[in-house]
Amino acid sequence: MTLTQENQLIVIQPQQRLDSKHSNTLTEQLSSLVAHPKHLWVIDLVKVDFMDSSGLAALLKGISAIRSSGCRLVICNLQAPVRMIFELTQMDSVFEIYENYDAVVTMFNAQP
Repeated sequence: MTLTQENQLIVIQPQQRLDSKHSNTLTEQLSSLVAHPKHLWVIDLVKVDFMDSSGLAALLKGISAIRSSGCRLVICNLQAPVRMIFELTQMDSVFEIYENYDAVVTMFNAQP
């Protein structure tokens, strides 16, 4: 898992799988970071090719904690198998999803 911070963007990039074995790492990563109300958290799934219900649960815990601290969380770069999981579970209506990281940066920079 890669973590970078650029200005007010916090980017978390899980690697390969978000399943029962690896989703705890994401949950720990999200809970260990100190939230600041002006930060935008980006979960970049460009390198995730598989996700199961435990991966979705980790994302749901993360979005709940981040929103309660006044921050915003978005997801980008869903690979086809992962996008299908989001659509089948209707989680695509819960999360803000962007096609790629550049679209997130463009949206963020356009805000006043």
